[in-house]
Amino acid sequence: MEKARQTSQKERFIGLEWLRFALGLYIVIFHTLHTYPSIRDWSHYVTDIGFFSTSTFFVLSGFLLTHVYLDNERKLREPARSFWVKRFSNLYPIHIGSLLLAIGISSLIGYLAITPDDAGMSLRFVIYDVNNDLGQTPGALEHFMGNGELALNLGLNVALLHAWNPYYLTFNPPSWSISALMAFYLTFPWLAPRLFRLRRVGRALLLTNLLYLIPPLVVIATTDFGMPETGILHRNPLIRLPEFVAGILLCVWYTRYRAAGGWLSAMQRCGLAAFVAGCVIGAVWLLGQGHAWYYVLHNGLLLPAQLALILLATQWRTPDSRRVRRLATRLGGASLPMFALHVPLFVIFTRIERVWAGEPTLCGSDLRGCLDAAGDSSLAFYPLFLLLTVMFCVMFQEQFVLRVRNAMQRWLLPRVTSSHPPA
Repeated sequence: MEKARQTSQKERFIGLEWLRFALGLYIVIFHTLHTYPSIRDWSHYVTDIGFFSTSTFFVLSGFLLTHVYLDNERKLREPARSFWVKRFSNLYPIHIGSLLLAIGISSLIGYLAITPDDAGMSLRFVIYDVNNDLGQTPGALEHFMGNGELALNLGLNVALLHAWNPYYLTFNPPSWSISALMAFYLTFPWLAPRLFRLRRVGRALLLTNLLYLIPPLVVIATTDFGMPETGILHRNPLIRLPEFVAGILLCVWYTRYRAAGGWLSAMQRCGLAAFVAGCVIGAVWLLGQGHAWYYVLHNGLLLPAQLALILLATQWRTPDSRRVRRLATRLGGASLPMFALHVPLFVIFTRIERVWAGEPTLCGSDLRGCLDAAGDSSLAFYPLFLLLTVMFCVMFQEQFVLRVRNAMQRWLLPRVTSSHPPA
């Protein structure tokens, strides 16, 4: 009886919590490190493949949801509507909290105008999804939304649909990933049980990867890497769905592998680590060989490395300490807030840092003079920014997101279950 109970328990992946945290931290570095002029000559080697982090997170989401939400009969353990409510309740507080923070910071910084660039900061400012060196229309990055565009994009953000805008990013640009995740979650109750019935998972993974590569190859062959095709490749949920599907399929394979008593040897783990490292190094090199490589690397060519990294993380073992496991869970839980909050937090940090480097004593008597005397941000304080960001996101997750999530579920779940009573 005891043995049967143990085998029926879900495996806990503490290594995947550490991986979630690492992915969140890397996306922070990806979007911020390059802003320091003193290291601009080499920082791109660190940040060139920041998209690897987002893609791996999408794959990991598919893996973890499949592991947690499918029962022993490979059916969804609860009605689809209650699953959607729980997923929405997890995502929406993060998105709305980060959106309000971004709007507030954008308005404040635009008003204070601490740096020359701050004067143009506005809710109407948009970021086009075209790399700076890919020949975008001159002045495209200086576009501002009109009243109609502002209303439309505010509505898309509130409805968590802004990933479907293929032309530009608004308000809090990294939050498109939350919008995409919600779209993935809508497909999960239908996709996961069907994918778990597949017999040849390896072939399904290969087919998924090949299908994922078709859109970037079409864009390379038929366009000049402009809009809206780059925005579609970057964040359209249907285009990015193969990453989520690959995560589901990886969980299917892993579940069967573990049920058969499989466990990776030390040599196999070293081989996976070498494969991932080789893919990353190769990707950084390929990015310097022509613009087309960016799109195939971003959309599919690195998917095997992302699968290998997640598989490797399932094998990580941490000390059998409740404190260590608790820390891993807290940091892993803060990963999505790190994705969503790091841009407004970086804006706050660097502006405070610049004022501190100038004449901060003037702020009490001559605020405008104090702001005009602001100095430059320093790389020496960058580790402090990373530490404060992690701490803030942990507290944001635990003190805001979880409380709002629980309140939303207390209000929404009874309505879902009452309208769809169990058979």
